[in-house]
Amino acid sequence: MRIISGIYKGRRLNVPGAIVARPTTDFAKEGLFNYLNNIIDFEEVALLDLFAGTGSISYEFLSRGCTQAVAVELHKIQYDFIVQTKKTLNINNLLVFRADVFKFLKTCKMTFDVIFADPPYSLNDLEKIPDSVLNANLLTPNGVFILEHSANYRFENHPLFDCHRKYGNVNFSFFRKKDEN
Repeated sequence: MRIISGIYKGRRLNVPGAIVARPTTDFAKEGLFNYLNNIIDFEEVALLDLFAGTGSISYEFLSRGCTQAVAVELHKIQYDFIVQTKKTLNINNLLVFRADVFKFLKTCKMTFDVIFADPPYSLNDLEKIPDSVLNANLLTPNGVFILEHSANYRFENHPLFDCHRKYGNVNFSFFRKKDEN
């Protein structure tokens, strides 16, 4: 796994073989971040990375100047990898929580400009994640929620659906709560 751009550009991170997460491919990350470059200013963004896995998305945001990232990962081996990588890269603005995402959403009091979720594609009720995240009131006005998912899911009929991007076998659905002012 490598970091594509920013201050950590080119850094390769050796992911332990025991990690059960499916990291977002470099091809999909490049496409995602090329799109994001057009819709957000990374230096004004606080990120919530749900089902963080290896932390790859958090590192990309932080490498590009993100003000703060919060990574939530339940599985110990992935959590430990994120904590170790944070130390290795000397990242001070990354908070890492070992927690169940759905419990975290109910207790978190922070707000974020971007929320990214990359749940296991086989997760039961994956189609309910947009409502779980968007109803938690953690997204700032005009913030964006990005859900990575397989081609088995479609979210175009969701009232807050904004757009869909596909990079290889990786699908991203974008949701936005519009600022009512």
